[in-house]
Amino acid sequence: MLKGTLEGIVLAILAQRPMYGYEITSWLRDNGFTDIAEGTVYALLIRIEQRGLVDIEKVPSEKGPPRKVYSLNAAGTEYLNEFWRNWTFLSERLESLHEGK
Repeated sequence: MLKGTLEGIVLAILAQRPMYGYEITSWLRDNGFTDIAEGTVYALLIRIEQRGLVDIEKVPSEKGPPRKVYSLNAAGTEYLNEFWRNWTFLSERLESLHEGK
């Protein structure tokens, strides 16, 4: 996977609705990203939290300690929009190369 791609994917997931780490990992696995280790997702969540791209709410859990629920904030939305612009640029150029244009 290209560097930064997983970060964009996780932010896009959070753009749909707030989620906690295990939900994000489950979403990734359910959508074919089976080779991504759970630890990779949690490390990424710490990075995007430290960069101020998400807001966090601690929600009580019936099965243990409170869960950290991540939601996309304004800075995260701006970063995600830039990710999609770069992704579109790259995918269009790759498609042109693939078609021999």
